[in-house]
Amino acid sequence: MQTPNRKIARRFDAIVIGASAGGIAALMKLLPGLPAGYRLPIVIVLHLPEEHDSRLAEIFGLHLSLPTREAEDKASIQPGTVYFAAPGYHLSIEYDRSFSLSCEPPLHFSRPSIDILMESAADAYGESLIGVLLTGASEDGAAGLCKIHARGGLTIVQDPAEAQVGVMPAAALALCAPDHVLTLKDIHALLLTLPYSHAN
Repeated sequence: MQTPNRKIARRFDAIVIGASAGGIAALMKLLPGLPAGYRLPIVIVLHLPEEHDSRLAEIFGLHLSLPTREAEDKASIQPGTVYFAAPGYHLSIEYDRSFSLSCEPPLHFSRPSIDILMESAADAYGESLIGVLLTGASEDGAAGLCKIHARGGLTIVQDPAEAQVGVMPAAALALCAPDHVLTLKDIHALLLTLPYSHAN
C-alpha cells in the first residue's frame, strides 16, 4: 500500500523513527543494507522497559555498516550515525540540532516518547525531516508524525497489514494522511533514494 501525496524533490537533513512492539525485528529488516556512506543521521525511539539498560546500539552495531550510538544529552547530531534513545528519558532535538534528555512524566505510558522526539525534531528540521512510524501497540507517534507532516517534512508509515502490531501505524493513519504507507522493504528502498543536504 502506498499513498505518495507529495513529490520528493527537496533535500533532507535527518530521519526520526518510532517503534514499539515488534520494533526490533522491524528495524532489523529496515536498517541493514544502508551503505557506510549514507549521510543522513537516524534517530530512533524504541519503547523499552525503563528498568533495563539498553544494548540496542551495541546489538545493531553488529549488523549495520553505519556507526551506532546511544543518544547523549547535549551531544551534537552527526551525519551518517544511527542513534537510539536511552530508556527512562525523553529524547528531544534542540534547534541547534543537539540532543536533550529529560525526565518529564511518561507520555502514552512511555518514556522515551516517540511523540516528544518527533515534535521536537519537526521544530528543529522543518521540511528537511523524514519521519517513519513502525509497528507498535500504542498511539505514541501519531501526533508527532502529524506535526512533521504539518511542518512540511516527509512522513512514512509502515503498512499496518504488515506490522507485527498494527495499532501504532493505524493510529497515525486515523489522525492524518502520511506521504507514504509502505512495507519495510519499500521503506528501505525509499530511504536509499532520498536526496540529502550536503550540509550534513
